[in-house]
Amino acid sequence: MKTLNDKLVDIQGRLKAPKNQRNSFGNYNYRSCEDILEALKPLLIEHNLRLTITDDTVEIAGIVFIDAEAMISDGSNSVSSRAQAGINLNKKGMDIAQSFGASSSYARKYALNGLFLIDDTKDADATNDHKGESNNKAWLNKGTPQFNNAKKAIQSGQFSLANIREKYNVSKEVAELLQN
Repeated sequence: MKTLNDKLVDIQGRLKAPKNQRNSFGNYNYRSCEDILEALKPLLIEHNLRLTITDDTVEIAGIVFIDAEAMISDGSNSVSSRAQAGINLNKKGMDIAQSFGASSSYARKYALNGLFLIDDTKDADATNDHKGESNNKAWLNKGTPQFNNAKKAIQSGQFSLANIREKYNVSKEVAELLQN
């Protein structure tokens, strides 16, 4: 009888979730959370496994974000992966529900990527040079209360450096101090 680990390894090796979505503005292809789930469901059925995805809204150091968890279970054992996405409450063209929903979808997608070893290195996050975007973020300075809170959040695993950079500009020196 196959263990949950054996089944997960099989799914990780066979899962194909192509980037079938197109962002014409940014000129890149991407996969959505829904694309991953569509490709994943037949494999879950084949192995008689259950997938659950949950998320919570969290605020640390004044930064609001979604913390998502993707968990696969055989009924007795489970394995999970977590991912976070910041919420931009001032995103142009989005109301507050849309901002939360977009962050939820993003965090869920990356929790699935972690659990099923889906590589997104050539996704928009890696290729977007962000030209033309205005940056009104404050700089995170070492020794400030914001720096101390950010460092604690990273050390506790509640935040990543990427989450901190969604709210603050972070120099190379400060980034190194946050991660040490």
